[in-house]
Amino acid sequence: MFSDDEARGPRPLPARRALVDDVYDAVLGLLMDRVIEPGARVNIDAVARDLDVSPTPVREALTRLEAEGLVAKRALKGYVAAPLLDAAGLRDLYDMREILEPEAARRASVHLRGDAEAELADSVAQMRAASAPDEDERFRNYRRFIDEDLHFHHLIAEQADSPLLSEAIVRLRSHMHLYRLNFRHDFEDDTVSEHDSILEALRKRDPDAAAAAMRAHIENSYARLGPALARRAEGASE
Repeated sequence: MFSDDEARGPRPLPARRALVDDVYDAVLGLLMDRVIEPGARVNIDAVARDLDVSPTPVREALTRLEAEGLVAKRALKGYVAAPLLDAAGLRDLYDMREILEPEAARRASVHLRGDAEAELADSVAQMRAASAPDEDERFRNYRRFIDEDLHFHHLIAEQADSPLLSEAIVRLRSHMHLYRLNFRHDFEDDTVSEHDSILEALRKRDPDAAAAAMRAHIENSYARLGPALARRAEGASE
């Protein structure tokens, strides 16, 4: 069982075969879902028991996650989930996104496959549906919304036809995902509209328009999220 300072809750199960990829996906899910909270120690034996695998694939998965910056290895403490970004970290994250993601959109506009275009359109539709008011399933819809947001950006990165560029964006977006789960605010309608603009540029196979739409989206996203972090910092200092 997890100790009091470690996360509890429902945990996804990988296939019984102890493949590292299965365990990696499961542990990543624990981090993304905040079952293991930011800053909490990762108890390898407890995770292995919960996933019904040996500790070895869990250690291998944590090594991969350490390379992606989602966990860190601490002396005498073992692995610890990465903390949430502070103001400087968020600004740095967005600076890197502004460098990488417009270029990914530019390249994706040239290489975009028909099936990927349809998948992007479906993602926008799913986000629009999840943003509709529904008090009974508000958190579930919010979670669906940000999952689709992650999927939309990852898919564009994959269509850029550059494995290194895609890998860098996916790593950045993992940190973004953690941040958005922690900072809930009203941004859904604007985000859907901006995703529509990106998709329209991609459909036209217009590299400059795709890059510009992605850049505007990232700038607007920071303008929405930055104040949320500032307010939280002010509240913590009071």
